[in-house]
Amino acid sequence: MFQIDDFLRQAVTLGASDVHLKAGQSPYLRLHSELTTIDSPPLTEADLVEVIQQILPHHLQKSYEEQHEADFSHSVENAGRFRVNAFMSQGMPALAFRHVKTKVPTVDELNLPLCIKTIAESKRGIVIVSGATGSGKSTTLAAMLNHMNETEPLRVITIEDPIEYLFIDKKCVISQREVGLDTMSFQAALKHVLRQDPDVIVIGEMRDQTTFRTALSAAETGHLVLTTLHSGTAAIAVQRLLELFPASEWDQIRLNLASNLQAVICQRLIKGNQGGVVPAVEIMINTPTVRKLLEKNKLDVLPAAIETGKEDGMQTFNQSIYTLIKTGMISQEEGMTYATNPQALRMNLQGIFLDESNRILATI
Repeated sequence: MFQIDDFLRQAVTLGASDVHLKAGQSPYLRLHSELTTIDSPPLTEADLVEVIQQILPHHLQKSYEEQHEADFSHSVENAGRFRVNAFMSQGMPALAFRHVKTKVPTVDELNLPLCIKTIAESKRGIVIVSGATGSGKSTTLAAMLNHMNETEPLRVITIEDPIEYLFIDKKCVISQREVGLDTMSFQAALKHVLRQDPDVIVIGEMRDQTTFRTALSAAETGHLVLTTLHSGTAAIAVQRLLELFPASEWDQIRLNLASNLQAVICQRLIKGNQGGVVPAVEIMINTPTVRKLLEKNKLDVLPAAIETGKEDGMQTFNQSIYTLIKTGMISQEEGMTYATNPQALRMNLQGIFLDESNRILATI
């Protein structure tokens, strides 16, 4: 019989960030961003059915039977917590585990730009941490919350699906709510969150109109809202928010964003020269220039505003990757793979810097 908790402990000891279980194959681990299999007998369908029966929370059993997938968390003694997705693949059960480290990382430990601490100290508005799946959005969000917890007495309410980092109150009073255990849904939790006297609201994911409208309402009444969003760049994050709504509402949503957006942080994880991964981070701050572009529906010019906004704490992916290459944290080859504009980055590394962004802004 496959002992899932023993195996997860072994995976953590090896340094795995993810574990993938599939019928007919040996388990796979993700070590330093690369998938590798281990030398063990292939898992059977019966093995995976038994694992799911052992770890699937009772409140999700009916839903899993009907929908054939479920997200939940699983705790293992001496290994910590795991974010789990159980699903069906070609009629066979499968599982994906993401290890959630018990120690909440700091901004410095993650090699994030220091201005992220300043963003975390904002008094109101909406802060969006964006990126592709697996780009470390939740970890960066946790680091920002950790900074608050270390520096300022605040009342923090989080709504997560599932909880990924457990916080111990330091200066903050933090209430973490997990969808399915502490509340029935994001919508149910958001309906009452403003009655819980929050200074800061952390929404695990900006996923629909209700989430955005609640975030907007909270920001307009003087609260700080932190959330995540799937998007490739900071500028695209704005378009993704608009696409939550019918086109007839886009103008109003843009004006609301212009008034209440605080910052968009977007990141990509790149293989480091010393092993592990290093974050390349794009940062857009809602400066007067950015606000003007949002109001005038000049979203295509936002990248130029970011590129020229270094003094305000902004940077593009190309600028971030350029610094990582120059400081020896990543290779030029890896950097080119993740650059938004590889040709421009290659020119920068040769000492050639064009002033195209300032020219574009001058025409607005």
